Amino acid sequence: MKIIRPHITLDEAELAPAKLKNIERAARLCYKSESRMGDAASEQFLRNIIKAGHESVIEHEKATVCFVVDRGVSHEIVRHRIGSYSQESTRYCNYAGDKFGNEITVIEPFFYGRDEALYAVWERACLEAERSYLALLEGSAPEAARSVLPNSLKTELAVTYDMREWRHFFRLRCAQRAHPQMQQVAIPLLLKFREYLPPLFDDIAYNEAFPPEFYGATLIFS
Repeated sequence: MKIIRPHITLDEAELAPAKLKNIERAARLCYKSESRMGDAASEQFLRNIIKAGHESVIEHEKATVCFVVDRGVSHEIVRHRIGSYSQESTRYCNYAGDKFGNEITVIEPFFYGRDEALYAVWERACLEAERSYLALLEGSAPEAARSVLPNSLKTELAVTYDMREWRHFFRLRCAQRAHPQMQQVAIPLLLKFREYLPPLFDDIAYNEAFPPEFYGATLIFS
């Protein structure tokens, strides 16, 4: 059994500044103020649009992110209705295969890190689930054997939201009341969105008390 930390990957093009320009162009059409557009997007204009609640215009752009999280966190992500999802399938993926290392992969529950006894209970439970899963595969298909896989099982899913839905996602999933493992990936992702597309996301609050050392990695490829 392999234990890993959650992480996120996305292409830098998903957060390209050109998306701000496209949104501004669409928004200015409403006011017929296209002539006021410059070479770069007007961040103040976009902030005013957001502040006025005119968020429908930011639906003209979207971003796709790949999450590597446990199944429990993925179940919360796919509850966002305005989105597209492609997820690793436990029906068709046989973790006894060589490409999976003949083992399951689980996401580390960071909140047990300071309690060795509780962590040991969790680890034993996952190991027993793995043993049962591999035994079931000797006489049944992956879609049947998956019934004993743990909630901690690693899953990968590609998530596409328009920018308005990303704002909604971050408002819910970066809050103090959000599940700790959700905050673990949502907060660092929000910080990346703020870095690349500040006028659309820098007004969104997040749980600043969440320990940064537990943030999941955010890997951006150009």
